Amino acid sequence: MRLSRTIAFWMLAVGLLVCHLVVIQHSLTARFWEDEAFNLTVPLNLLAGLGYSSDGALSGSTITPFDARISTGPAVLLPVAGMLLFGGDPVISARLVPVMFWSLLIAGLAVLGARVGGRWAALLGAAAPLAFNGLGSISPIQGPADLLGEIPAAALLVWALIAVRKRPWLAGLLVGLAIQAKLIALLALPAFAVMIWVGAPGRGWARIGQTFVRGWLPLVMVGVPTLLFELWALIALGPSGFVDHLRQMKRFLLSGGQSGQATTVSQKLETLSGAWFVPGWAAWLTAAIVVALVIAGLIEVRRRGRLRRRSLALALTAAVGALVFVSWWSTAAHTPLWVRHPAVGVLAFFPALVIVAYWGAHELMTPRVSRADSASTGAEPVNVRRIAGGVLAAALSASLVWSIAGHVQQTSVPRGETLATQRADVAVIAEWVDETQTAWLAAAPWGAAVAPIVMSGAHVGLFDAPSMARTPRLTGQQCDTEVLVEARHYRVCAPAE
Repeated sequence: MRLSRTIAFWMLAVGLLVCHLVVIQHSLTARFWEDEAFNLTVPLNLLAGLGYSSDGALSGSTITPFDARISTGPAVLLPVAGMLLFGGDPVISARLVPVMFWSLLIAGLAVLGARVGGRWAALLGAAAPLAFNGLGSISPIQGPADLLGEIPAAALLVWALIAVRKRPWLAGLLVGLAIQAKLIALLALPAFAVMIWVGAPGRGWARIGQTFVRGWLPLVMVGVPTLLFELWALIALGPSGFVDHLRQMKRFLLSGGQSGQATTVSQKLETLSGAWFVPGWAAWLTAAIVVALVIAGLIEVRRRGRLRRRSLALALTAAVGALVFVSWWSTAAHTPLWVRHPAVGVLAFFPALVIVAYWGAHELMTPRVSRADSASTGAEPVNVRRIAGGVLAAALSASLVWSIAGHVQQTSVPRGETLATQRADVAVIAEWVDETQTAWLAAAPWGAAVAPIVMSGAHVGLFDAPSMARTPRLTGQQCDTEVLVEARHYRVCAPAE
């Protein structure tokens, strides 16, 4: 029986690895979209000697040092710059960095699962991120290779969960790096405060005091990456420029970088329920199963008098982390219906809850007395508790399998545009840019026109910016002026007189 379970485990593990590779390959070749392209301008400019600057397409369309509109931070973009030093295709080189973080995310969840619930919990933890579907909005996460900060931030938070018990200072540093991958990772701080509190000795006020003693160094380490980055900004911008940089950052954080129609809590929750590769009702049912297993497992081990602090800490931390991210996003009426916004918490804390749910199911299915005692006394027959634990664990596993199958199946759906078709389309424009030494092109409008400009080697501005008034425009629409160069889907129009 043990051999058959081992064979089944490794067969499923290999199958899961294949699914991850299929998804990664599909993501690497997906359309290079505007947010990725905008992020890529920073490492390109850094290597060109322009400092840590974007092209400022959303900030006046001039080179903009430490652009507040670039919410993907240096923890991602500096490694991208390092990858670009090796040459090769800049898009693929840049996308390999998020793929590395995706691998760290999956490995971290496997380690976390193995520590809490053994190899099967490790397998479920490594599978859970594949259930998430970030495609369903105007601002998507197409896959693990997207040059965005959400997946790197989630990976760093997961490894912080692993480190916090024995090396809290390292956990603090990892959280700080997560914040410098995506600023929204700041919302993870309450979850880590809870984990430090659970791990502190004593009771009552003594425990709170120990929490402060154990927590001050991690809190300092959280701030180190941000302090170093802002010190770099101060040196580069000077005092007055730095003050303006802080004002821009404050404005961006308070607005979420967006303006438009207000959204409601019900709309946000409906969007979140649709962000999985299963129907909405199945997503809600899976969430209910996870919560039920976590609570029932904690009650069961408490009843036996052997509650493991590690399991309790992970359960409370993951619950607080997931609740904070979802609560903030659902109540932030100024933010649009983009599941990218809570994705950091979803990818880090939801899989952690799945791990604890499996642990809870295992505890429910474990007899309260030994087999020898059961044989001699007739105690602990198969009962409702053990049956319920098995049924709920099977339902949770089935939901994950359904989601992963849906994700893999989605990779076979024909795509209107891919990285390969973009390259073919941009080749003639890139040749024209090189021949004419055109430094800037204006995207008309913001959206699909942005990535081709970055891929062409020119700086990207926005067509309605005053600085772009005499700059050729790249568009997918018809030109109302002379066509300077034309590809299959895009063309460059002469500036208006």
